[in-house]
Amino acid sequence: MDPTEAVVSTTLNTVSRVSGRLAGTGAYALFHMPLARSKMRSSERELFDAAHRGRVRVNGKSAVTYRWGTGERPVLLVHGWQSRGSRFSDFISGLLDRGYSVVTFDAPGHGDGTGRSTTIIEYQKILTELHDQYGAFEALVAHSLGALGSFHALTKGVKAERIVAISGVCDFEYLVDEFVSGLKLRPSLKGELLVRIGKDLFPGVPADRMPFSVRHATEVITAPVLVVHDEDDTRIGVGQGRAIAAAFGDRARLITTQGLGHRKILGDPDVVRSVLDFVEHG
Repeated sequence: MDPTEAVVSTTLNTVSRVSGRLAGTGAYALFHMPLARSKMRSSERELFDAAHRGRVRVNGKSAVTYRWGTGERPVLLVHGWQSRGSRFSDFISGLLDRGYSVVTFDAPGHGDGTGRSTTIIEYQKILTELHDQYGAFEALVAHSLGALGSFHALTKGVKAERIVAISGVCDFEYLVDEFVSGLKLRPSLKGELLVRIGKDLFPGVPADRMPFSVRHATEVITAPVLVVHDEDDTRIGVGQGRAIAAAFGDRARLITTQGLGHRKILGDPDVVRSVLDFVEHG
């Protein structure tokens, strides 16, 4: 735990002894706030300078969108937490070479997006707006938290013919557990945090389906799914990838790698080739 996290941990735990609700509010705000904002790498800049840029407004903030191609045969790329659309550069070049149009974005609080925070519901709204603009996607490729947000959007009307989850999150509660564990928060704070999540993000959802899990989406989503996850991912454990694949049964294919971790997996040539082949041929 770094010094900033240590201060946050101590503050929230102390406040929770006086007011669990107040501490829960603080934890909820922090839970949706990336502590770092990824910068574009020099190797990514030329490709992204050539993109057509746009914006999607959501809750007073803006996601920055990027598009290459005519808009025909669209493929949507969805980044994860503390990341940005440019991390898909190796995929973008390959997709363009195969005749696809490519769409990606920087969510609020990420990359060139505005604001300091975002939620799974804001991801859903961004994906819905892009779906309204480009129609059903030939494929949707998502990384990390972006996979969970994408599956949620797919249950709300977004359509994609093929789905790829790389280092993906299966269960929203997994993120809550990692957040509470990482900050060494008191167990009671997890309960307060889940109350806020249920009230603000998933109102009206039955208790046995709150918070959201990809397991809840399999009856709605009928597209084939490719799951790629590294055995040595210390950010999102490979068990989450296995859970996504298991949830879809025969409709899913699981590829596991070793030594790539959570982020290097996006630049691995074998992973990129496998994903491009799945997008094109299934």
